[in-house]
Amino acid sequence: MSELALIDAIGAVLGEAGGDRARVLRWLGDDAAVVRSRPVAVTSVDMMVEGVHFRIGGPVTLESVGHRALAAALSDLAAMGAESGEAYLALGIPPGLEQAERLVRGMTDLAARTETTIAGGDVSAAPALTLAVTVVGWVEDEAELVGRDGARAGDTVVVTGALGGAAAGLAALEAQRTPAPDLLSAYLFPEPRLAAGRALAAAGARAMIDLSDGIAADARHIAQASGVRLEIDLAAVPVARGASTEQAVAGGEDFELLACLPRAACAQATVVGRVVEGGPGVALLDADGREVQLGGYEHAF
Repeated sequence: MSELALIDAIGAVLGEAGGDRARVLRWLGDDAAVVRSRPVAVTSVDMMVEGVHFRIGGPVTLESVGHRALAAALSDLAAMGAESGEAYLALGIPPGLEQAERLVRGMTDLAARTETTIAGGDVSAAPALTLAVTVVGWVEDEAELVGRDGARAGDTVVVTGALGGAAAGLAALEAQRTPAPDLLSAYLFPEPRLAAGRALAAAGARAMIDLSDGIAADARHIAQASGVRLEIDLAAVPVARGASTEQAVAGGEDFELLACLPRAACAQATVVGRVVEGGPGVALLDADGREVQLGGYEHAF
């Protein structure tokens, strides 16, 4: 398919999807998108590359890859407590890939559910299938946003949802087994927790992050940015049915949220630990209070 034909096919998919574009004054068909702004913009870029983040085949379809790429980017907005607005997609298409517009088709249902407008992007030839998604979120006041650097000793650590399902689903696929349907869905079709992020921010969250690399790795980012120590009780971590505690803590790709809140404001999620004084770090504690060594996912370059 030629570049122009692919752009036309993508435009047709997005045109069929409809959606609320009230703020988008110019989108597909112009050199740049034009959007009416709100007071504060929140922007994140997320990239997925075939062979690194996914492998097409079996249940891993172009549609599921598109969904995951948009979900991962929107999850960053959720972790800041922002509302979703627009998404911009850059596609690198390898030789021989047909029906690449299916990647965008896989995004449209999620975009509609999260009130996200896919407003533009770019396509190029590439040695491997690559998706780079830029998302823009909005809030009325910067005080509504939550970063990683606000955790304080005495805060409670909470997480949304059950963890480990995505890692368990991926492990089954890599072992050429058929995952349970809920585990496969957790891996292929994660849901960004935008509503939960807003609720946690409103409840007074002082630090927050999405769990893309597992608690063991992601909690460390909060600990280092805030200059505190996080203690996580492994027995309290909500584990998805069919997953192990290790997958829940170290597996990643759940795209749930971890937040640190004042002790009196923990109704939005499951309490899994506490913030204490000490050098920046994370302690994973078993039922007897002994520290367990589990590492989260980390990219190698």
